[in-house]
Amino acid sequence: MTKTNDLLVDAFSRIRGTATSAVAGLSQAQLEARIDPGANTIAWLLWHLARGQDAQIADVAGEDQVWIADGWADRFALPFPATASGYGHSVEEVAEVKGLSGELLVGYLDAVCDRSTRYVTSLSDADLERIVDERWDPPVTLSARLVSIISDNLQHAGQAALIRGSLLRRA
Repeated sequence: MTKTNDLLVDAFSRIRGTATSAVAGLSQAQLEARIDPGANTIAWLLWHLARGQDAQIADVAGEDQVWIADGWADRFALPFPATASGYGHSVEEVAEVKGLSGELLVGYLDAVCDRSTRYVTSLSDADLERIVDERWDPPVTLSARLVSIISDNLQHAGQAALIRGSLLRRA
């Protein structure tokens, strides 16, 4: 494995670790709590970050999304199309991500991170220069897409950790 592979594996493991810690030991009510009326919930944040990673890695890897292929959409039974990732969700739609346990949320995240880790481990440094999205100027390389996924996921995991801390201090 190259140093680049090691770096990417480490980044995806940090997403998993931060997000998993954010839900550990929380009740369903805590996972669905809002720290203000317009805030995202921890449940929505974990589902959304995993869905975003899943959809984007599947796209660049040329694979099916774990969400659909491995039956996670059925297990979650959310009232959205199977292709939904939470992007652009309204306050009301955020509230629809409910009735989920921390174990289910982490199970899906683990499956997504496992696939992401396998994928980034397979990459060569030359692969990272591949153009994966020509809708932008300049076109998006695989390396830029991976950094974007990691950044977005860590921000959402951090938001979940902040909400957890706020909820636990209130209790």
